[in-house]
Formats: sequence, structure tokens, C-alpha cells
Amino acid sequence: MVFDALKSCPIVPVITIDNVDDAAKLATAFWDAGISTAEITLRTPNALACITAMKKSVPALCLGAGTILSADDLDHAIAAGSDFIVTPAVSSTLLPALKSCTLPVFPGAATPSEALELYDQGFEHVKFFPAEANGGVKALKSIGSPMPHIKFMPTGGINGDSAPSYLALPNVVAVGGSWMVDKAAIAEQNWEQVEKTAAQARKAIS
Repeated sequence: MVFDALKSCPIVPVITIDNVDDAAKLATAFWDAGISTAEITLRTPNALACITAMKKSVPALCLGAGTILSADDLDHAIAAGSDFIVTPAVSSTLLPALKSCTLPVFPGAATPSEALELYDQGFEHVKFFPAEANGGVKALKSIGSPMPHIKFMPTGGINGDSAPSYLALPNVVAVGGSWMVDKAAIAEQNWEQVEKTAAQARKAIS
């Protein structure tokens, strides 16, 4: 499901949200804007409930749980209804849980060595994080030459201006970021503007 969704729209809003009602409305706004995938970070007390609410609001929206740091996080994310899993990095204790996970996983890597190790562990798709701080487009282009078989979802410091350059790389399947998430409009409950901002971001990479 997630890879089909990323093919149709390769930008992934990375969302930190705590209000369950807002989350449900946000899911509708994204879907109506043509956004087919979103990542909810587990950085707020109600993040898991927000995932469940978004999935209930728009079942077709492909939802990932981000900031997965432990096996418990992973179990809770799956129970909440997540469609895929994203981690900022991978520890020796988290790795076995990720390997046994039945959902698609984008484990985090910051270096070519980490990416190759994850590939050797069975992960063909890797989150490159933090992307801009680790060399951005130039780094991924360089990594792609000797390791074209590893596919990346770069996240961290990417905006609407830089996203197309990432997506032009053959080893990038999607980019994550928050530039298409209109936080001010969400705070004002202006869902029409939330949808408009997301739709503009979607159109910019078409």
C-alpha cells in the first residue's frame, strides 16, 4: 500500500500533532489536496490516538508512525493502525523488532555505512536523516553511484524549493518534510487553507 501511495504522491508530510479532532480533519484536508501518505511522529501524548483518528477519518490515507525508538513504540504504533514505520535511527535493541515487523519499515540512516548495514539486514528502503545536515542531494547522489540498489526517503531540512532536486534522483522514492503542513492554519481551524497549502505543495512536484 505505502509504495503505491508514494508513487502517486512522493511527498510525505511529517506531522507532530496532539489534538485528536484536529488530526481527523487534517487527514481529510490532506486527502482532498491529493496527498496520499503522511507520517505522524510519536512526540506528543496523543500521537497514537491521532493516528487512529486519521485512519478512521480517511481509511485510504497511508499513515506512517515516526520517531519509533523502541520495540514498545513499534507495538503501540501497529496497534494504533499504522500502515508503515519510520525510525530516525536504529539501535541494536530496536533492530530485531524492526526485522520481525510485518509492516513496511523505513529505518533511519545518516551515513553510507549505516545504510549498507540496514540493507544487509533486509531493508531495501531507508530513511536518510537528517538529510540536509548530512549533505543533502549531493550526498545521496554520491551514495547512489556505488549503491544504487538502496532506495531512500530523505527527511530533515527539506523544503518546497529543494524537494524536486531530491525527487529527481533515481535512488529517492519520496521525501519527507513539514513545509506542506500549514501549522498556523491548523491552529486557526482554517481547514480550507490547510488543504490549499498542501495542494500547492503537491502541484509543485507534479
